Amino acid sequence: METLFHPGIPELDVESCDLGGRGNGSSSARLGRRQRGPARRRAFALFIKSREVPKINNPELDEENIRWECCGQQFDKEVCIHKHVGNEHMSEVLQQTEAIFKLFGQSKSKLAKKHDSTDNTITFSKKEFDISTWLPDTSHINFDLACAAGEVLLYYSYCDIEEPQMICAWQRALCHQLHFTGKVRISKEGINGTVGGSKMAADLYIQTMLSHPLFKSMSKEDFKRSAGGAHCFQDLRVGVFKEVVPMGVDPEKITYKDAEEFHRKVEALSSSAQIRKDSILLDCRNYYESKIGSFQHCLAPNIRKFSYFPDYIDTNLECFKGKQVLMYCTGGIRCERGSAYLRSKDVCKEVYQLKGGIHKYLERFPSGFYRGKLFVFDNRYAISVNDDIISECRYCGAPWDEYKLCSTASCSQLVLSCLRCREKGLIACCPLCQEKEKVSSETHTQHLKEQCECTEKRPHRGFFSFHWHNSDAHVEKWQLQTPKMIKSLEANLYTCTNEASKHT
Repeated sequence: METLFHPGIPELDVESCDLGGRGNGSSSARLGRRQRGPARRRAFALFIKSREVPKINNPELDEENIRWECCGQQFDKEVCIHKHVGNEHMSEVLQQTEAIFKLFGQSKSKLAKKHDSTDNTITFSKKEFDISTWLPDTSHINFDLACAAGEVLLYYSYCDIEEPQMICAWQRALCHQLHFTGKVRISKEGINGTVGGSKMAADLYIQTMLSHPLFKSMSKEDFKRSAGGAHCFQDLRVGVFKEVVPMGVDPEKITYKDAEEFHRKVEALSSSAQIRKDSILLDCRNYYESKIGSFQHCLAPNIRKFSYFPDYIDTNLECFKGKQVLMYCTGGIRCERGSAYLRSKDVCKEVYQLKGGIHKYLERFPSGFYRGKLFVFDNRYAISVNDDIISECRYCGAPWDEYKLCSTASCSQLVLSCLRCREKGLIACCPLCQEKEKVSSETHTQHLKEQCECTEKRPHRGFFSFHWHNSDAHVEKWQLQTPKMIKSLEANLYTCTNEASKHT
């Protein structure tokens, strides 16, 4: 049965919103309201459905009649959840209303239009545009999805999405229904998400995604799974963006290497100096990711954001001429963008990408050529894949690879500070933040978020940083900062090889 508006909920003030009506007259405003009525009722029903909870028959908990949960409150009557949504969430309902209405207006082939000669009212085909039909049935589940052992999913798909707002509304409702937290980016070029919840919820999420016609090209292998859950994220953020990965370069068809092929390539690179001379193993991640874990013999850009990657390539373009480039990142999506940009320069002999990223490689080769931890963008910060520690405490230099946020409230930098140094109060990312922390603790004041000293000093274009490490040591010696040093690339490269061999 369709959920309707409760009589006590006030009408939306469509005149005060930019709803795309014709003119500003009262007649056009009334027409806009009539046209949006079905879309608004559908959006409200969808929001109510997204707050439904699985049936729990436990007399001791007295939760048999609980049907909805929202904002930490539980509701057993329809009228109560209606009032709550009407008072607290109408702005979100309005956003979904606009998404549904835009789809109605632009997909004329899927609309059933009936024009009345008196009021020009439009009637819509509910079967075609009921987002709730895209949601899984969870009524048979007899346990709380939010409390079960969990997983984190990482995935992406490049595909044409004509109505990203509609997919956004569907994803938000789907994640709420499955008690997911995390981040989902949607654009007209595709979708990119990392979400966490129970294992049962993860299975349902994957099934629902694969059953949607827009994502029929995906498979279960495209979802990277790791131990975690809803606790790994602060909240749920689903939004529409210009790009699924912020870089400003369109993806293109590239050549993939699966985990087995990539492993053989890295193995050959590690055992042959000539192959190292003709090839580059390029890490597309940010410096704080490759700092705690990377492939042996990789080239790791010293960049803070992936949006700086094009500048990094332009600055060091000479070094890629005539080379075979093997690219990798966490899950593969950044390589799609990075390889497109590198190919557009037409200087490389070949450009390959690790299919599925480091996640898929580690599933196949947990003891392979990747050493250290795998950085992830959630509250875990990293996934432990082996016992190697390739990074060190920024204060004392002791082996350490556990990140913490800078102690200064105005900073968001990640800090590698060992337990001994933390006990000494060394918990900031730079001297400036350390001083700010002392001032704020004495005056009980907090600064607004701003760039700190180490962020301001970090170059946008980055420089070369080769990572050489084995079971006993991690050597990071050679850095290239200017084009004048390019000619000494090979000499320095072999110097690093000799230095690394001394530690074996």
